[in-house]
Amino acid sequence: MENTEKVTGNDLLAIGFPAGKAIGLALELAADACYALPKEAKLEEFRMVLENPVQFSEHPVFASLAGLLLTPKEPKTLSLRAEKVPYEIYGPEAIEEGALKQMETAMRLPVTVAGALMPDAHQGYGLPIGGVLATENSVIPYAVGVDIGCRMCLSIYDLPASYIDPNRDNLKRMLIDNTRFGTATFKRPQSHAIIDRPEFQDMKLLRTLKDKAYKQLGSSGGGNHFVEFGTVEIMDPQNEFNLPVGTYFSVLSHSGSRGLGATIAGHYTKVAMANCPLPQEARHLAWLDLNTEAGQEYWLAMNLAGDYASACHHQIHDRMAASLGVEPIAMVENHHNFAWKETDATGRELIVHRKGATPAGKGVLGMIPGSMSTPGFIVRGKGLEASVNSASHGAGRTMSRTKAKNTLNLAAVQQHLLNAGVDVIGSGLDEAPMAYKNIHQVMEFQKDLVEVIGTFTPKIVRMCGDEKYMEVD
Repeated sequence: MENTEKVTGNDLLAIGFPAGKAIGLALELAADACYALPKEAKLEEFRMVLENPVQFSEHPVFASLAGLLLTPKEPKTLSLRAEKVPYEIYGPEAIEEGALKQMETAMRLPVTVAGALMPDAHQGYGLPIGGVLATENSVIPYAVGVDIGCRMCLSIYDLPASYIDPNRDNLKRMLIDNTRFGTATFKRPQSHAIIDRPEFQDMKLLRTLKDKAYKQLGSSGGGNHFVEFGTVEIMDPQNEFNLPVGTYFSVLSHSGSRGLGATIAGHYTKVAMANCPLPQEARHLAWLDLNTEAGQEYWLAMNLAGDYASACHHQIHDRMAASLGVEPIAMVENHHNFAWKETDATGRELIVHRKGATPAGKGVLGMIPGSMSTPGFIVRGKGLEASVNSASHGAGRTMSRTKAKNTLNLAAVQQHLLNAGVDVIGSGLDEAPMAYKNIHQVMEFQKDLVEVIGTFTPKIVRMCGDEKYMEVD
């Protein structure tokens, strides 16, 4: 007797079939004259295929249907919140519209709990540079940034500020001999325990990066990364270094995790975007759940990259100390472009992303640079909850690199540096002081976030700039 009761799409949805091609193919099978079973019997077989597609993948009737069910499905685009999570903006009049729009989008993510925008903020990818974003149990690779663990490191020496001028030529030679920038590497890198970390063996991606990481160990990136000699003025008599108030010879460096961090960032951003599709304006803010394997992998790789960045700075400063023949008497260093597990006022654990922002928890020390002709500031965090315990990571740009190169006058920049008493090795117009915000204004905007212990004034600056340094000893 012919079965005339039809299986419908709603019947298949009711037993758990995904909407789309799988339902269409199932309906074709259900309507086939050779497949003349009662409706309930058909639905029972379809239920079995749905629950065990691998088992039916070789079945002559159900093979195509099972194959569709086994094919990974495109994840549904996630929606942003209709309203943003409230957040503080420090110095809004000094922040460009693009950065403000990016922060507004970040504060509408479903995983966002808190945030803040620092006074040096400017537009980036995903989270603006100068953006701080706190989430629950999720990490956003592009809210950390490409240069994972980029950091500042300051060494203070028991040498007077007057040491610099009579030794300028020797100090320039020390910088050229002991630093590498951009794509340059060391022929014989110094050893360091970071290269023996188990993550380089345990994780497939990191195994492919170990050799390059070793060759770049102790070097600096391009762009705004630098190593410079200058003077530190300690102004707070209650400073944590137990140093007398006064002026000291110092070395300051700024760099990150080199090719290691950039590759980690690129890889896991693609993973996040594939599994967490967001609307176009938010797509670079895709996150990884820390309960997933990919989330745990990124967390381990990110922390390795941060420790690697620190190791690079320590080797830079070790080389400087060896050349000077004097050991430093104090050191300050701090990450930016990183994510930390921190606890809020209610005791809840958050993942705090600081993309171009300095940790400023109560009593936490940090270094906030200005430009190559303006001072930087040694600071102590005040632990302000509204700022998510953060401060700026520098002065922040007022010009894009392209605009600076196309509009600034080289002779005028050189005269400005001469007047400031600053020698520069290997920098282009894109890093000219005029391309940056007024650091004094930036510090005024964040006076509630940090207190100043001392200042650093650059005197001899080494950067990558437009010069290309080949591999040398």
